[in-house]
Amino acid sequence: MKKIAIGIVGGGYMGKAHSVAMSSVGAVFNTALRPVLEMVCATSDESAQRYRQAYGFSRCTSDWRELVADPKVEAIVIASPQETHLAICQAAFALGKPVFCEKPLGATLDDSKAMVAAAEAAGAINMTGFNYIRTPASQFARNLIADGVIGDVTWFRGEHTEDFFADPEIPATWRCEGMSNGTMGDLAPHMINAALALIGPISSLIAEVETVHKNRPGGAVTNDDHAQMMCRFHNGAMGSMYFSRVATGRKMGYAYEISGTKGAIRFDQEDQNALWLYKMEGPEAERGFRKILTGPAHPDYEPFCLGPGHGTGYQDQIIIEARDFLQAIETGKNVWPTFRDGMLVNQIVAAALESSHSKQWCTLERL
Repeated sequence: MKKIAIGIVGGGYMGKAHSVAMSSVGAVFNTALRPVLEMVCATSDESAQRYRQAYGFSRCTSDWRELVADPKVEAIVIASPQETHLAICQAAFALGKPVFCEKPLGATLDDSKAMVAAAEAAGAINMTGFNYIRTPASQFARNLIADGVIGDVTWFRGEHTEDFFADPEIPATWRCEGMSNGTMGDLAPHMINAALALIGPISSLIAEVETVHKNRPGGAVTNDDHAQMMCRFHNGAMGSMYFSRVATGRKMGYAYEISGTKGAIRFDQEDQNALWLYKMEGPEAERGFRKILTGPAHPDYEPFCLGPGHGTGYQDQIIIEARDFLQAIETGKNVWPTFRDGMLVNQIVAAALESSHSKQWCTLERL
């Protein structure tokens, strides 16, 4: 058992989640590497000191350059705004330090390409944060598809829908500025990542991207509220996806439905400990979707709880990510999803935005 000093850039929503994960992962998974919370970075000395005390870091700073360059910091987690990702990664990789970066990988496709180049030139461990696909239920769904349980996949429907901006009277915030903070930058990457993980590469798509509430109290909205996309996968399957931050009533609408030649799968993150499975077998009168409650027999469930149906939660997804990141550092071998996988998601986002502008199908080969 060996200690590894962690530096986290950002102490807010995701910074807290990753801090808690690094504090817990050793006990949950009995990892060979045991994280130590060495330094946290925030935008001001005051907030950095507050996060240090709240999460249990040894030190803090308001300058990410100080954190990256510090010789005691051995691995870095980036949980700061998208426009900061590129510079932090380049500085970290120049020192050969492993980096876990929250999605989206960069503020633009060019940023993510530069981040991939920096990671691969340095030969450093790199990983992109896509936590939702790591639920035991979704991991089990991946296994079922890979094992051919539902046959050849013919159709995929996915959505990532929330309603935190459904009310047009909610004041404008930083989320209303810049495409990387819009729905295509914020929510869409999660479901696109799920589609790639479950079905495989996308070859072509057509999309519509729209701003529903163009003005809010306090300012104009310069990015997108929702988007719809049709696509064709490399394996021939048809697909459609919908992304929205104005989907009234939806709180965590990360959901998918998959049809195959022998069966089908349904999942909804609002009920993340259940997977619905249909198998085309037995008498027709007895066929139907059955609800499978996750338990110790499913991937990455047992370390959290020995009771079937007791369930895992959001924070547990981040702990699973931490385990994978530490495993990559320990073995010297990258674990999915790498920066390159994050860049592939950004390519699809870029293609969707281009298609929405041109009103035409877009092939991914061009990007």
